Amino acid sequence: MKVKSLIKLGIVALLIVVVAFLALNGLQVGKYILKPVSSAISLGLDLRGGVSTEYIVTDTTVENYESLLEGTVSALRTRLTNAGFTEATVAVQGTDRILVEIPDVDDPEEVARIIGTPAHLEFRDPDGNVVFEGKDIKQAGVSYANEEKTSFGVSFELDKEGSKAFEEATRANVGKAISIYLDDELVSAPTVNEVIAGGNGIITSNQSGSSEESYEWASNLAMLIQSGALPLDIEEVETRAISATLGIEAIDGALLAGIIGLAIILIFMLVMYRLPGVAADLALMIYVLIVFYVMAIIGVQLTLQGVAGILLGIGMAVDANVVIFERFREELKDGRTPLNAVKFGFRNAGRAVLDSNVTTLIAAVVLLIFGTGTIKGFATTLLISVLASLFTAVVVTRWLLNLICKLDIRKRSAYTR
Repeated sequence: MKVKSLIKLGIVALLIVVVAFLALNGLQVGKYILKPVSSAISLGLDLRGGVSTEYIVTDTTVENYESLLEGTVSALRTRLTNAGFTEATVAVQGTDRILVEIPDVDDPEEVARIIGTPAHLEFRDPDGNVVFEGKDIKQAGVSYANEEKTSFGVSFELDKEGSKAFEEATRANVGKAISIYLDDELVSAPTVNEVIAGGNGIITSNQSGSSEESYEWASNLAMLIQSGALPLDIEEVETRAISATLGIEAIDGALLAGIIGLAIILIFMLVMYRLPGVAADLALMIYVLIVFYVMAIIGVQLTLQGVAGILLGIGMAVDANVVIFERFREELKDGRTPLNAVKFGFRNAGRAVLDSNVTTLIAAVVLLIFGTGTIKGFATTLLISVLASLFTAVVVTRWLLNLICKLDIRKRSAYTR
């Protein structure tokens, strides 16, 4: 039993070292790549730099306001995703404001222009009647606008109703122009040469320019059409650029504080609790690895407040071990063997540990549901940390402490002062 327990403890320690090494450095075997945890976890706006823009809804008295507000948030998120800003966050602030946060942005003005453009597209006949709108377009994309492939346009496909309306309009206006307006501004006025059936067409620009300018115009318009018009009119209230340098300094400081704090805790547990302290230290290292791997797997965006949530979770993990070990000491003083002390110690301390973690879990869930922005980031990491803390304290620490007790070290001083 002694040898088996010692081997198991050695395997656990070795696995912690290996997993920690992979977390820091990653691994590549042939075509299979395991990224380091640091590259798999995306950094938030405060740590990576970028732009934060707040918008206000100009009219909150419209019918079905709540659903229209949700639709506006969804449309903004779609626009940013289509434009390549996949890590951007869009959230409602209060009742009439929308906060957009985009990490790692080089051109905040360009992003603000993309977000703020209503993109209300209309096709009008020569009499000014609307033939169809942007909502009737199923999909849109960039395509060549001439045979020389020197200019670009936006090819589109209409839905059933739009296709029918477009066919009727082109049949009635052969030889005339059907104008294309974006936000009441004339974009193009192509002449109808023949009836267009099938619901496919192309939008070209009246403006002259280089091939690069033509492509940029077409790609921006295609993205705006594809994402659809905003259900509500919004105005920009404030735009703030956050320096990446400040973010790097902040995360370096937080990491240094975390490393120093963790080292002190590990030493403290060894000095205060001796062999049980070894179990606590191993469990604490497992806790840290679980937290960071879970964050990398589910794609949590790490903010400075999120780092605080992780550090708070470490404190709770240590607190749970302290409660358990103090109860373990009391059982030893009552004359129980180390193995029995583990059994009764966890039985009597388990309720207190569970209650303290459950109350924190409730607070984290409430913050996650009702919080926004960095508050939600803090709640997410806190929730992960508390769950990992509960698992390591109740399951991992108990198993490791049983292994240590099975080493059959009889000196009471090895377990308690």
